[in-house]
Amino acid sequence: MAHSRTARKAIRQNEKRRELNRALNSSMRTQFKKVMTAVAEGDATTANTELPHAQKLVDKAAKTNRVHKNKAARLKSQLARAVQSLASGS
Repeated sequence: MAHSRTARKAIRQNEKRRELNRALNSSMRTQFKKVMTAVAEGDATTANTELPHAQKLVDKAAKTNRVHKNKAARLKSQLARAVQSLASGS
């Protein structure tokens, strides 16, 4: 257990950050799954409406270093390719 005031404060701050990061990462993954589920079901309208929101969440995660920038680019690319394949009909 921490003994100094600053160590106790650091523990409190770390816990708050951890909870916030978990919530934001979870919402990003949920939005990603919404788009991919819509693509799997062949629902082009839902996929096209959810795509910008998913890309925005991925960009925010990369900007705050919750996700590596290369992973963010890969996720956005996967989403765009999936929605594009739905539009082309293949």
